[in-house]
Amino acid sequence: MIEVVGVRFKHAGKIYYFSPGDLKLAESDKVIVETARGVEFGELVIPSRYVTDEEVIPPLKQVMRKATASDEQFVGLNKTKEKEAFQICLKKIAEHQLPMKLVDVEYTFDGNKIIFSFTAEGRVDFRELVKDLAAIFRTRIELRQIGVRDEAKMLGGVGSCGRILCCTSFLGDFEPVSIRMAKDQKLSLNPTKISGICGRLMCCLKYENGCYKSEDKEHCPRHNTQVGEKMSITPDKANSRAESVFSAKPDGTLQRNRKGEKPKGKSERV
Repeated sequence: MIEVVGVRFKHAGKIYYFSPGDLKLAESDKVIVETARGVEFGELVIPSRYVTDEEVIPPLKQVMRKATASDEQFVGLNKTKEKEAFQICLKKIAEHQLPMKLVDVEYTFDGNKIIFSFTAEGRVDFRELVKDLAAIFRTRIELRQIGVRDEAKMLGGVGSCGRILCCTSFLGDFEPVSIRMAKDQKLSLNPTKISGICGRLMCCLKYENGCYKSEDKEHCPRHNTQVGEKMSITPDKANSRAESVFSAKPDGTLQRNRKGEKPKGKSERV
């Protein structure tokens, strides 16, 4: 078992494990850590706990220190610089007439790298653009092509349900979603009804999908069965109970049977 803490660098972003070392850290503490991208500023969202070796991706790096007030001010300054860099990059993209859409700009905490995220229909030759940006900012430049789901997560928005997008508000990782999930849940297969604003299948199709595959489904009444107030959900009794709750009149209408009264004539399932 290994002692770790969970650190997140963006709101609703992925959680990464780090070793707390000798530091006494609590949830919501701001920390400075070293990552593959360089030194980063993050928030501790999972307090110290022990996990198995299989849950940790080596090498497990250690939290460098707690963040100070000056560190937070520096992060705010980087946010201002990101807005300026965004406008500069837009102009350079237009100058080079590149078929790409700039989505986000991010400075690493130490300022040693600027990451420009964009979307495009296919591959884009942005070598000249990188040279221009490196000459302007005099630091390492990374252009990263992202998908439409990542774009929606970065930009945010409101879904068809009227709530803030799941990927923006709480989803750390995207999970695979298939049209089979919509079929299992008897949902409309109209693309406009089961697709999010990103144009892909809605992430929420995954939420209840497990219930439709669980063993408990076998103990539920069959589809289109009329369920009584005190109906047993045992499979072999579900149908007989449903038939005893209602019976058909000669004119074709249904009537509810009194408690303990057996249906008169032929009953029909509704």
